[in-house]
Amino acid sequence: MDERMRRQWAASEAFALGWGGVTSVAQATGLARNTIRVGLCELEYRQDHPRMEASPRIRKLGGGPKTLNEIDPGLQAALDALVDPATRGHPQSPLRWTCKSTRTLAHELQRQNHPVSDRTVATLLKAAGYSLQANRKAREGSSHADRNAQFEHISRRVLSLQRQGEPGVSIDTKKKELVGQFKNLGQEWEPQGQPVEVKVHDFPEKELGKAIPYGVYDLASNEGWVSVGIDHDTAQFATASIRRWWQEMGAGRFPQATKLMITADGGGSNGSRHRLWKIALQALADELSLRLEICHFPPGTSKWNKIEHRLFSFITKNWRGRPLTSYQVIVNLIAHTTTKAGLLVTAALDTGHYETGIVVSDEELARVNLIPARFHGEWNYAIHPKK
Repeated sequence: MDERMRRQWAASEAFALGWGGVTSVAQATGLARNTIRVGLCELEYRQDHPRMEASPRIRKLGGGPKTLNEIDPGLQAALDALVDPATRGHPQSPLRWTCKSTRTLAHELQRQNHPVSDRTVATLLKAAGYSLQANRKAREGSSHADRNAQFEHISRRVLSLQRQGEPGVSIDTKKKELVGQFKNLGQEWEPQGQPVEVKVHDFPEKELGKAIPYGVYDLASNEGWVSVGIDHDTAQFATASIRRWWQEMGAGRFPQATKLMITADGGGSNGSRHRLWKIALQALADELSLRLEICHFPPGTSKWNKIEHRLFSFITKNWRGRPLTSYQVIVNLIAHTTTKAGLLVTAALDTGHYETGIVVSDEELARVNLIPARFHGEWNYAIHPKK
């Protein structure tokens, strides 16, 4: 087929396909979308003027305007040098600290005596196999050699305690939230043209401060407790949240319990190296008369903590698009979080004040009745009540 027959044949195929036909035929044949559209116009013109004969002039094979790469042989190499991953981060790169939009790339190419437009740059990039892409979280950093073994240890301990009818919980602090008329990511249904107006800048209001949700998730019953703190995220605040969960939910559900298993992240207020955390746990064990078994997740694996995707993720979904204007609003939104699987959440405000910067001496730490496990005692240990 000559040039005219080729574009008119492609146009007829695109017309037969209907909506999206031009794109589909262009992808299948390699013809430009504009070429197929010209063919459609020609077919439409022939239908409206059946007696008109087409011009006999047909370009020779390879005729027509030359491509930019033929006119400017160094253009593609110059563009590759600007966007190539190996060179774009080089200190001498002219676009080291700029957003590499097609307009910016075109301007830099023009500065290098390559007269192109931003649309041409987009076409060249697509032809060279480039596409717009966002960052992807995939690098977790170095992992501990016994990472998987620790996961398996935690799983065995949880299943063992559940068979014994003993409670096990997953604990963590949720992201701190600004209290006030601030933007909260997400959307919810509102009358058209009447979005909820919030402040332009997210400067904390001193009289309201921040909310610190600390969660305790019952691994067996799909129930959660959240203490919403107003002061500081400390080890005492963490153990106070566990204590309130036990008083409000745990004691009634496990009246014969002799031990309590706690799975926690490796850092933060309940970190495995935090001395004050162990001191606070000893006070909790003495008060509840329970043996506390603690298992920490290996470093860099907090996302595997059950509370993250069984409790906190649904809380975030429940309040998406709503300004957290007061502590009571936060408590109510958390407490009304539900799922099809039957998640039950109870929440309460913790108005206590928790001192920071407390130093624990070696003598105080030595008085903790702590029994390390044989397998990674720094991650797995039990604290027995002194009574």
